[in-house]
Amino acid sequence: MTTPSATPGPLAMLGSAATPGPGAAAVTRAAATKAPRRSPTDLTITFADEATVRERVAAAGEPDWLLADRLAALSRAVALPVETNRLYTLYVDLRNADLAGVRPYVASAAAVARSGDAASHLPDGADGLIELHEDAVPVCVLSDAARTAGVRLEPLAALAPRDADCFRAVIEGGAILPDDEKLAQLVRALWTSGIHLDVPAGVVLDRPIVMRTSAGVPGRAVISRTVITLGAGARAAIVEDLEPSGPQIGCAAGEPVPQALHLATTEVRLGADAELTFASLQDFTTGTVAFQTRCSELGDRATLHWALAQVGGRVAKSRVDNRLVGDGSSVEQVEIVFGSDDQLFDLTSYTRHIGRDTTGNLLSKAAMLDRSRAYIKGLTSIEKSAHGTDSFLGEFGMLLSKESRSVTIPSLEIDQPDCRRAGHASSVGPIDVNQLFYLESRGIDPDAARKFIVLGFLEPVVARIPREEERERLRSVLEEKWAAANPAVVAA
Repeated sequence: MTTPSATPGPLAMLGSAATPGPGAAAVTRAAATKAPRRSPTDLTITFADEATVRERVAAAGEPDWLLADRLAALSRAVALPVETNRLYTLYVDLRNADLAGVRPYVASAAAVARSGDAASHLPDGADGLIELHEDAVPVCVLSDAARTAGVRLEPLAALAPRDADCFRAVIEGGAILPDDEKLAQLVRALWTSGIHLDVPAGVVLDRPIVMRTSAGVPGRAVISRTVITLGAGARAAIVEDLEPSGPQIGCAAGEPVPQALHLATTEVRLGADAELTFASLQDFTTGTVAFQTRCSELGDRATLHWALAQVGGRVAKSRVDNRLVGDGSSVEQVEIVFGSDDQLFDLTSYTRHIGRDTTGNLLSKAAMLDRSRAYIKGLTSIEKSAHGTDSFLGEFGMLLSKESRSVTIPSLEIDQPDCRRAGHASSVGPIDVNQLFYLESRGIDPDAARKFIVLGFLEPVVARIPREEERERLRSVLEEKWAAANPAVVAA
């Protein structure tokens, strides 16, 4: 199936997903008035202009080549629609995003502000920690072992004065960011914060690097660009926490709280025989809109493991691009969504098999409460050069109320018939009544049985997080969200 790029045409109403049928159990809440549909052309980011770019460059004293790079990215971003794929255009829904009053931070997040012994900031069982809090960098530390091995962990803006040539090499021209992604090009044009991690060839980190980003101040945009490089034979694990910078803010009745924006990219380059595990938990408040683009480029026999959890945010739009360039390279990607209230999640994955004997296994799951919606789209492309590809794409949704919706669109584009496997699968539906019957027949309370089934459905991501403390934190977040829903079981 081919998916040529084009500007979006008129938007039709959302396609309806499966809803609970007779005999199925569902979870419901009181109905609420739906917000009007907001098309991609209504995504108004008023700070995406040349004046903001020039103000940013002047404030940081950046060189002329970086100004030219930012302006080129801005020009591309302005010209692009939010979604270029005609298969997916109908399912772009931004009714919950109102960003007209949001303004970005201008100053670079480069200087590290910390007090006391640096080692005291390092979490147990971790080899490094960096924290980005709105427009500041409170902490950036490495273990002695990682520092001795030559590992570099620093704010992205701090790389420029330390090694100007390296800085230019990793970001100029958009590096590996997708050319057709409007939001990624906006980050390239306007980023003020970010992280640079470099693990030299042959270095093996036994403990993960923790990256914490806090956002959520009303009316503010955190625009961040993270660049990760692993040399040949290197091995590392990263735990990314995306969390609120403060409690949810309320206003008087009838007065809306301005939304916050987290706009970010993550760029991963893996050398030959390198291996990276990247686990992320997004748990922003419902006053935050999160737009994330992650992309990777893999060398010969390199291995990448993505484990991504989307729980918070009012609107969470995620795109993952994997380019398996090297022979024998492989990617495993697992992503989950747990939605409630009127949250909206938009997940897109692109995996391009270019080298010989590459492997891709991608699994996405969504559990949706109340009036939440999830759109899960994926495209696997097998190019002519990709002999011996083994690829599978699975997308599954679980509907826990009659008003929740989920759309899954897995697709394949195959130009090389010499494949070991090229498959996809998808399904959307309520909790399986047979699973409920089995658990209840063993004496388990019906409400507890539903909880076990839903959390077990999401467990594949939890189990892949490399740090036990983070695994338990994600389990707690999922359980708290289930408890907050206070579901009332209704027999259909």
